[in-house]
Amino acid sequence: MKVADNQIMNQKLDDLYKKYNIVSEERQTQSQNFMKAIKDLIEVCGDDPNRQGFEETPYRVLKAHLEYTEGYKEDPKEHLRKFFDVDHNELVIVNDIEFYSLCEHHFAPFFGSVHVGYVPNGKITGLSKIGRMVDGYAKRFQVQERLTNQIATAMEEVLEPEGVMVVVEGKHMCMCGRGVKKKDSTTTTTASKGIFAKNPDARKEFFSLLGR
Repeated sequence: MKVADNQIMNQKLDDLYKKYNIVSEERQTQSQNFMKAIKDLIEVCGDDPNRQGFEETPYRVLKAHLEYTEGYKEDPKEHLRKFFDVDHNELVIVNDIEFYSLCEHHFAPFFGSVHVGYVPNGKITGLSKIGRMVDGYAKRFQVQERLTNQIATAMEEVLEPEGVMVVVEGKHMCMCGRGVKKKDSTTTTTASKGIFAKNPDARKEFFSLLGR
Protein backbone atom coordinates (compact mmCIF):
# COMPACT_ATOMS: atom_id res chain seq x y z
CA MET A 1 0.00 0.00 0.00
CA LYS A 2 1.03 3.61 -0.53
CA VAL A 3 1.69 5.83 2.50
CA ALA A 4 -1.66 7.60 2.03
CA ASP A 5 -3.43 4.26 1.78
CA ASN A 6 -1.74 3.08 4.98
CA GLN A 7 -2.91 6.21 6.78
CA ILE A 8 -6.48 5.63 5.62
CA MET A 9 -6.36 1.99 6.74
CA ASN A 10 -4.91 2.94 10.13
CA GLN A 11 -7.75 5.42 10.61
CA LYS A 12 -10.31 2.76 9.66
CA LEU A 13 -8.78 0.38 12.20
CA ASP A 14 -8.80 3.06 14.91
CA ASP A 15 -12.49 3.70 14.23
CA LEU A 16 -13.20 -0.02 14.32
CA TYR A 17 -11.35 -0.43 17.62
CA LYS A 18 -13.37 2.39 19.16
CA LYS A 19 -16.69 1.01 17.90
CA TYR A 20 -16.05 -2.45 19.34
CA ASN A 21 -14.13 -1.29 22.42
CA ILE A 22 -10.89 -2.98 21.38
CA VAL A 23 -8.75 -0.85 23.65
CA SER A 24 -6.06 -3.18 24.98
CA GLU A 25 -2.78 -3.55 23.15
CA GLU A 26 -3.21 -7.34 23.31
CA ARG A 27 -6.56 -7.31 21.51
CA GLN A 28 -5.31 -4.88 18.89
CA THR A 29 -2.32 -7.15 18.26
CA GLN A 30 -4.70 -10.11 17.96
CA SER A 31 -6.68 -8.14 15.38
CA GLN A 32 -3.53 -7.46 13.37
CA ASN A 33 -2.55 -11.13 13.57
CA PHE A 34 -6.02 -12.13 12.39
CA MET A 35 -5.74 -9.91 9.32
CA LYS A 36 -2.33 -11.39 8.54
CA ALA A 37 -3.85 -14.88 8.87
CA ILE A 38 -6.52 -13.93 6.32
CA LYS A 39 -3.77 -12.99 3.87
CA ASP A 40 -2.12 -16.35 4.54
CA LEU A 41 -5.45 -18.10 3.96
CA ILE A 42 -5.88 -16.39 0.60
CA GLU A 43 -2.42 -17.61 -0.41
CA VAL A 44 -3.05 -21.16 0.88
CA CYS A 45 -6.22 -21.26 -1.22
CA GLY A 46 -4.18 -20.43 -4.31
CA ASP A 47 -4.55 -16.70 -4.90
CA ASP A 48 -2.30 -13.69 -4.51
CA PRO A 49 -3.24 -11.74 -1.36
CA ASN A 50 -1.44 -8.66 -2.69
CA ARG A 51 -3.37 -8.33 -5.92
CA GLN A 52 -5.93 -5.58 -6.48
CA GLY A 53 -9.24 -6.62 -5.02
CA PHE A 54 -7.70 -8.12 -1.89
CA GLU A 55 -6.17 -4.87 -0.65
CA GLU A 56 -8.73 -4.34 2.13
CA THR A 57 -10.11 -7.87 2.37
CA PRO A 58 -8.39 -8.75 5.71
CA TYR A 59 -9.84 -5.58 7.25
CA ARG A 60 -13.29 -6.29 5.80
CA VAL A 61 -13.24 -9.86 7.16
CA LEU A 62 -12.27 -8.60 10.62
CA LYS A 63 -15.00 -5.95 10.53
CA ALA A 64 -17.59 -8.48 9.33
CA HIS A 65 -16.80 -10.98 12.08
CA LEU A 66 -16.98 -8.31 14.77
CA GLU A 67 -20.44 -7.45 13.44
CA TYR A 68 -21.49 -11.10 13.19
CA THR A 69 -20.59 -11.62 16.86
CA GLU A 70 -21.96 -8.45 18.43
CA GLY A 71 -24.01 -10.60 20.81
CA TYR A 72 -20.95 -11.12 22.99
CA LYS A 73 -21.12 -7.45 23.95
CA GLU A 74 -24.37 -7.85 25.88
CA ASP A 75 -26.45 -10.05 28.14
CA PRO A 76 -29.44 -10.79 25.88
CA LYS A 77 -31.69 -11.52 28.86
CA GLU A 78 -31.57 -7.83 29.76
CA HIS A 79 -33.89 -7.02 26.86
CA LEU A 80 -36.65 -9.03 28.53
CA ARG A 81 -36.44 -7.13 31.82
CA LYS A 82 -38.65 -4.42 30.36
CA PHE A 83 -41.89 -6.18 31.27
CA PHE A 84 -45.41 -5.24 32.25
CA ASP A 85 -47.88 -6.61 34.76
CA VAL A 86 -50.82 -7.81 32.70
CA ASP A 87 -53.71 -10.11 33.58
CA HIS A 88 -53.30 -12.47 30.65
CA ASN A 89 -52.75 -16.19 31.10
CA GLU A 90 -53.27 -17.52 27.58
CA LEU A 91 -50.69 -18.40 24.96
CA VAL A 92 -48.66 -15.58 23.38
CA ILE A 93 -46.70 -16.41 20.22
CA VAL A 94 -44.14 -14.32 18.36
CA ASN A 95 -43.26 -16.21 15.20
CA ASP A 96 -41.03 -15.80 12.16
CA ILE A 97 -38.30 -13.90 14.01
CA GLU A 98 -35.49 -14.02 11.47
CA PHE A 99 -31.98 -14.69 12.72
CA TYR A 100 -28.46 -14.91 11.32
CA SER A 101 -25.63 -16.72 13.07
CA LEU A 102 -22.26 -18.42 12.53
CA CYS A 103 -21.69 -22.14 12.97
CA GLU A 104 -18.92 -22.56 15.52
CA HIS A 105 -17.57 -25.63 13.71
CA HIS A 106 -16.86 -24.03 10.32
CA PHE A 107 -17.62 -20.31 10.86
CA ALA A 108 -20.16 -20.77 8.08
CA PRO A 109 -23.47 -18.88 8.23
CA PHE A 110 -26.70 -20.45 9.35
CA PHE A 111 -29.96 -18.54 9.33
CA GLY A 112 -33.72 -18.94 9.46
CA SER A 113 -36.65 -18.26 11.76
CA VAL A 114 -37.37 -18.48 15.48
CA HIS A 115 -40.86 -19.01 16.89
CA VAL A 116 -41.39 -18.24 20.58
CA GLY A 117 -44.52 -19.00 22.58
CA TYR A 118 -45.17 -18.50 26.27
CA VAL A 119 -48.03 -18.52 28.74
CA PRO A 120 -47.61 -15.48 31.02
CA ASN A 121 -47.78 -15.70 34.78
CA GLY A 122 -48.51 -12.02 35.40
CA LYS A 123 -45.65 -10.60 33.32
CA ILE A 124 -45.37 -9.91 29.60
CA THR A 125 -42.56 -8.25 27.69
CA GLY A 126 -42.53 -6.04 24.63
CA LEU A 127 -42.70 -8.03 21.41
CA SER A 128 -39.61 -6.32 19.98
CA LYS A 129 -37.68 -7.25 23.13
CA ILE A 130 -38.02 -10.93 22.25
CA GLY A 131 -36.56 -10.22 18.81
CA ARG A 132 -33.65 -8.31 20.32
CA MET A 133 -33.00 -11.12 22.77
CA VAL A 134 -32.93 -13.64 19.90
CA ASP A 135 -30.39 -11.45 18.06
CA GLY A 136 -28.21 -11.27 21.16
CA TYR A 137 -27.83 -15.04 21.28
CA ALA A 138 -27.70 -15.54 17.51
CA LYS A 139 -24.88 -13.05 16.95
CA ARG A 140 -22.26 -15.35 18.40
CA PHE A 141 -20.40 -18.46 17.35
CA GLN A 142 -23.23 -20.93 17.81
CA VAL A 143 -24.86 -24.27 17.28
CA GLN A 144 -28.59 -24.28 16.68
CA GLU A 145 -29.34 -26.58 19.60
CA ARG A 146 -27.66 -24.24 22.09
CA LEU A 147 -29.31 -21.19 20.54
CA THR A 148 -32.75 -22.79 20.96
CA ASN A 149 -32.13 -23.62 24.62
CA GLN A 150 -30.65 -20.22 25.42
CA ILE A 151 -33.74 -18.46 24.10
CA ALA A 152 -36.09 -20.69 26.08
CA THR A 153 -34.02 -20.41 29.27
CA ALA A 154 -33.88 -16.62 29.05
CA MET A 155 -37.66 -16.42 28.71
CA GLU A 156 -38.13 -18.75 31.66
CA GLU A 157 -35.64 -17.05 33.97
CA VAL A 158 -36.75 -13.46 33.40
CA LEU A 159 -40.50 -13.68 32.80
CA GLU A 160 -41.20 -16.75 34.98
CA PRO A 161 -44.09 -17.85 32.75
CA GLU A 162 -46.27 -20.92 33.13
CA GLY A 163 -44.39 -22.35 30.17
CA VAL A 164 -42.19 -21.55 27.18
CA MET A 165 -41.94 -23.21 23.77
CA VAL A 166 -39.26 -22.34 21.22
CA VAL A 167 -38.87 -23.67 17.69
CA VAL A 168 -35.89 -22.74 15.51
CA GLU A 169 -35.75 -23.55 11.81
CA GLY A 170 -32.39 -23.01 10.16
CA LYS A 171 -30.48 -23.51 6.93
CA HIS A 172 -26.81 -24.29 7.48
CA MET A 173 -24.31 -23.36 4.80
CA CYS A 174 -21.84 -25.86 6.28
CA MET A 175 -24.29 -28.51 5.02
CA CYS A 176 -25.98 -26.74 2.10
CA GLY A 177 -22.93 -25.13 0.49
CA ARG A 178 -20.14 -27.59 1.35
CA GLY A 179 -19.70 -31.16 2.49
CA VAL A 180 -22.77 -33.17 1.48
CA LYS A 181 -24.21 -30.05 -0.29
CA LYS A 182 -27.88 -30.75 0.46
CA LYS A 183 -29.09 -27.28 -0.51
CA ASP A 184 -32.75 -27.81 0.40
CA SER A 185 -32.18 -29.25 3.88
CA THR A 186 -33.59 -27.44 6.92
CA THR A 187 -32.81 -28.20 10.56
CA THR A 188 -35.55 -27.84 13.19
CA THR A 189 -34.86 -27.73 16.92
CA THR A 190 -37.24 -27.28 19.84
CA ALA A 191 -37.05 -26.43 23.53
CA SER A 192 -39.95 -26.64 25.97
CA LYS A 193 -40.28 -25.45 29.56
CA GLY A 194 -43.05 -25.64 32.15
CA ILE A 195 -46.45 -26.71 30.90
CA PHE A 196 -45.13 -27.22 27.37
CA ALA A 197 -42.72 -29.84 28.68
CA LYS A 198 -45.42 -31.59 30.71
CA ASN A 199 -48.61 -31.18 28.68
CA PRO A 200 -48.87 -32.60 25.14
CA ASP A 201 -52.06 -30.61 24.53
CA ALA A 202 -50.21 -27.34 25.20
CA ARG A 203 -47.56 -28.28 22.65
CA LYS A 204 -50.27 -29.30 20.21
CA GLU A 205 -51.94 -25.89 20.54
CA PHE A 206 -48.62 -24.15 19.93
CA PHE A 207 -47.87 -26.11 16.77
CA SER A 208 -51.45 -25.74 15.56
CA LEU A 209 -51.24 -21.94 15.81
CA LEU A 210 -47.93 -22.06 13.95
CA GLY A 211 -49.66 -23.96 11.18
CA ARG A 212 -47.47 -27.01 11.67
